[in-house]
Amino acid sequence: MKDQVSARPPAPADIFSLQRVFAMVLRYTYLIRSSWPRILELAYWPTVQMILWGFITQFLAQNSSYVAQAFGVLVSAVLLWDILFRSQLGVSLSFFEEMWSRNLGHLFVSPLRPSELMVALFTASFCRTVVGAIPATFLAIAFFGFSVYSLGFALVGFFLNLIVMGWAFGLAVSGIVLRFGMGAESLAWALIFAVAPVCAVYYPVAVLPEWLQIVSALLPASHVFEGMRAILVEGRVQPELMLKAMGLNVIYLGLGVSIFLGFFRSARKHGLLHQIGE
Repeated sequence: MKDQVSARPPAPADIFSLQRVFAMVLRYTYLIRSSWPRILELAYWPTVQMILWGFITQFLAQNSSYVAQAFGVLVSAVLLWDILFRSQLGVSLSFFEEMWSRNLGHLFVSPLRPSELMVALFTASFCRTVVGAIPATFLAIAFFGFSVYSLGFALVGFFLNLIVMGWAFGLAVSGIVLRFGMGAESLAWALIFAVAPVCAVYYPVAVLPEWLQIVSALLPASHVFEGMRAILVEGRVQPELMLKAMGLNVIYLGLGVSIFLGFFRSARKHGLLHQIGE
């Protein structure tokens, strides 16, 4: 009898379901599609920043020998930075939508598992980032005659590394807000900008003090931006930088998942899933 019980197939709720992941992604799609401010917001900031920094680049190209060596280095930097920022916000804001609408309790009385929610958040973030970034890249070509696609195949590696780092930060922020409430919501914008100075977005890591260079070396984004400048300024690809970023991202994503799941269990234990909202 015990052997028959142990041989029983697992219940449907115990099996990872792509159908439930798709259902959550579909929900976020309908949520964005039904609100024109949300649709406008997807492309607004990437476009505004691209135009602003594009004109700054044009000015500096006439007054700085460094920028003149590789026109577009600042445009590339701001476009890549926006990928990191938007991917982190894509995870955080999609999760906040559930908290603002007090829907977390409803979701988790369903068979939805936390791992499925995370995959759905990643998918929504990826789609939001791509939709926001692609129009800005074409406007950079139209306005300034510079294509970020000139980075070649390395651009794919840069994009993936930045978006994974953004996911890790987004999960960590979502877990913190889940545990401590909407008072910590501002972390979605503040946390990623807190590390911006040591990510060496617009300048080489060598500009930083030596002790900050050590901190910078621990961030995947700093290796991405150093690799981007190596291509545009020196004309060479540095695969070792890509590998360092990938290795660090494995650690960061693991930490992000652990933080989110840890705070999720704590929130469920303390009965917070039904209480958090706007």
